[in-house]
Amino acid sequence: MQHIQQIGNAVIDNLSRAVAGDRSKFTLITAALLAGGHVLLDDIPGNGKTTLAKALAASIDGTFRRIQFTPDLLPTDVTGLHIYNRKTEEFELRKGPVFTNILLADEINRATPRTQSLLECMGERQVSIDGITMPLEPPFFVIATQNPVESKGTFPLPDAQLDRFFMRLSLGYPDIKGEADMVSWYLQSEKNPLASLRPVCTAAELAQTQREVEQITVRPKIVSYIIALANTTRNDTALRLGASPRSTLAMVRASQAFAALDGRAYVLPDDVKAVAVPVLAHRLVSSAQN
Repeated sequence: MQHIQQIGNAVIDNLSRAVAGDRSKFTLITAALLAGGHVLLDDIPGNGKTTLAKALAASIDGTFRRIQFTPDLLPTDVTGLHIYNRKTEEFELRKGPVFTNILLADEINRATPRTQSLLECMGERQVSIDGITMPLEPPFFVIATQNPVESKGTFPLPDAQLDRFFMRLSLGYPDIKGEADMVSWYLQSEKNPLASLRPVCTAAELAQTQREVEQITVRPKIVSYIIALANTTRNDTALRLGASPRSTLAMVRASQAFAALDGRAYVLPDDVKAVAVPVLAHRLVSSAQN
């Protein structure tokens, strides 16, 4: 587990150097990456979400693409399409931005539900274009963003789509020291902290590390604990919608990744507690909600 811990901590260190923020949030994002999940960030503009995604791509020596979601964004703008080449008299595939390692889906709630639904590739790791199904090269990690303040011209993500996100987080404002560090970066001659980041592994090594995380031991008592947590939400009268079976699996995977980041080959109850809120909260619907 030392190998996984070293890679994970190096990624967290890179994120801390690139973005002024809470290190514990970077730990959760790295855990989601190691577990093969995807993250939804609820944050106002200017909190470093794009820099965070680029820092992740730089850390794994992977590819990065950004999609600015707008109401007129078409499904083919995401997946790609076949274009007729007059010279060869054949249709050629022009791949969309979804074919990458780190994908930033910026302001995802500004796209229509039809385009939002294309992110089902997050779970299936494949894309269908004109009836042809193509796998996405691992690792494939989506960071989607929403502005929690501005709702005009948006299409709220349905519960089924929210459930596909492994974790939901908010970076929030940096503390005074973090913001002072950020200002000092930009007062120096090197104004782009991303330029100084070095890869801690290759994309292929990260994909292998993700497979290793799946081997972390989860004892039967821990499994029962996770299932009990999920089942409690389904029987709570204050909730109209409890945790789905997908969230139970996400809790297991997130706990494995969190244990690996701590250098352990087995999951403890504290690992489950650490990931419970970001994994479960966005999947629950209060009875008071319309």
